[in-house]
Amino acid sequence: MTLKLDINPIKSWLPNIDNPLLISGPCSLESEKQAMDTAKLLAKDKRVFVYRGGVWKPRTRPGSFEGVGSIGLKWLQQIREETGLPIGTEVANAQHTEEALKAGLDVLWIGARSTASPFVVQEIADVVKGTDAVVMIKNPVNPDVQLWLGAVERIHQAGIKNIVAIHRGFTPFRQTKYRNYPNWKTVIEIKRMMPNLPIICDPSHIAGTREYLYEISQKAFDMGMEGLMLESHIDPSCAMSDAGQQLTPADLSRLLDRLVIRYENANNPDFENQLDVLRNRIDAIDSELLEILSSRVDIVKKIGQYKKDNNVTALQINRWTKLMEDRVGLGKKLDLNETFVKIIFQLIHEDSVRMQTEIMDEE
Repeated sequence: MTLKLDINPIKSWLPNIDNPLLISGPCSLESEKQAMDTAKLLAKDKRVFVYRGGVWKPRTRPGSFEGVGSIGLKWLQQIREETGLPIGTEVANAQHTEEALKAGLDVLWIGARSTASPFVVQEIADVVKGTDAVVMIKNPVNPDVQLWLGAVERIHQAGIKNIVAIHRGFTPFRQTKYRNYPNWKTVIEIKRMMPNLPIICDPSHIAGTREYLYEISQKAFDMGMEGLMLESHIDPSCAMSDAGQQLTPADLSRLLDRLVIRYENANNPDFENQLDVLRNRIDAIDSELLEILSSRVDIVKKIGQYKKDNNVTALQINRWTKLMEDRVGLGKKLDLNETFVKIIFQLIHEDSVRMQTEIMDEE
């Protein structure tokens, strides 16, 4: 399924952009001075196109700093007047959205918790209806592509064409080195389903700590994303929220200096020809893989019938354990990633068991 919604490219609402979109600013606005001092330093780096600042902060548990509230909107207005940077903040309900629009903010974004609730997204959509707002939509906390797409559709049905998706990672189901699991395949899937939807990455919320910001940012560009949202604070050590993932403006500049920007197309006239040659080789190998898998299915079906005739269970756990050990071992010899091999053969084996049980259930 491919959805072709009428969504504007970033350059249509940010015409002066000449590099990938970079949105930066504090996780939370904490004081007028902190907000302005950070903004003035960020404005010196012409790679920063939008200033972000959290005004309302949805926290997991009560008692944490939940933002300065509506007064922060006035601080954002002052920042735009003094620096010329467009300004944006997160809105989590209809009231936030009404106040942000009244304050004339240039960019609104819907957070991961809000995206997870179609009711909340619809409330926000009802408020922005009839405006020319720029609405960015973070992925929901769980890797649910349909939920993410649904949020985009709700905002689009309100007449909004300036839409950007933000990949900020997903709540991990197991311990990882990141705060939120990137799960890049979900981004690939939403891009496949909605090719003209601009997508940027929020490395700050994926990483959770500064040490991983560069590798995630570079990965985002390698994946063809159109920009980054990176949190920056004048003094992260004093930040009242997410201190560990924020950069000083100077450190942000150094990180940006290291990044290699990737483009969808190359200026090299020989690039496409050589790429076509390599892609044709991939196509041929993929055809062979499918033919081999088809032959394997034929054998699996014969095994299933043989087990049925001899009243033997479809799942043979000892055989499966030995098979996995052998395949992973062979994969290592062939310089294949161990996790990659495990995932492939887990899927193959699960489908083999499914086919065998279907055969056993046949009358």
